[in-house]
Amino acid sequence: MSRIGKRPVAIPEKVKVQLIGNQMSAEGPKGKGNLTIGKNINVRIEGNQVIVERPDESAEARAMHGLTRTIVNNLITGVSAGFSKILDINGVGFRAEVKGQELHLTLGFSHPVVFPLPQGVSASVEKQTRLTITGSDKQVIGETASKIRSLRLPEPYKGKGIKYAEETIRRKQGKTGAA
Repeated sequence: MSRIGKRPVAIPEKVKVQLIGNQMSAEGPKGKGNLTIGKNINVRIEGNQVIVERPDESAEARAMHGLTRTIVNNLITGVSAGFSKILDINGVGFRAEVKGQELHLTLGFSHPVVFPLPQGVSASVEKQTRLTITGSDKQVIGETASKIRSLRLPEPYKGKGIKYAEETIRRKQGKTGAA
C-alpha cells in the first residue's frame, strides 16, 4: 500500500470541491483548478476529505495511487493558499521589473528580455533583484520559474545569472597568476 496514497486530503473551509465522473474541480480564494482522474484510480469525497483508492493491485494502479493523491493535494492547496517560487538575480546591472503581464529583464545582453507571464501567474520584484512568482498551479509556477532561470543560467566563476533562492551555486576558483 502506498504510504502517500492512503492518506486522505483535507479540504479547507473556503474551498469547494466537486467530482463529476473522472473530472475533479476545485474553487477557492486563490482561483479555480480542474483535474482529470486516471481510469485506474477511484476518488471519492467524504465530508471534508478527498480519499484516493486503487481498485486492484496492478502495477499501473500502484504507480498512479500516490501520484494522483499528490496531484489532488496540490490542486486543493493551490486554490486555497497558492504556490510561489523565489528567484535571485545576481550580476552588475542585472535587474527585473514587472509591467502588466510582462516581465522585463536586463541581463547583460545588448537588449532587454521581455518574458510574457502565462495566464494565472503573477510576479513581483523586490529591490530589482529578487523575483517572486506566484499562482495556484504548482506545475505552471515551476515551469515558468525554470524558463526564466534558463534566460541566464548562473555561472560558476562569479555567480552571475538567475538562480532559485534556495539554490547553492558551486563556485570554481578560476585562473591564478603565475608565481
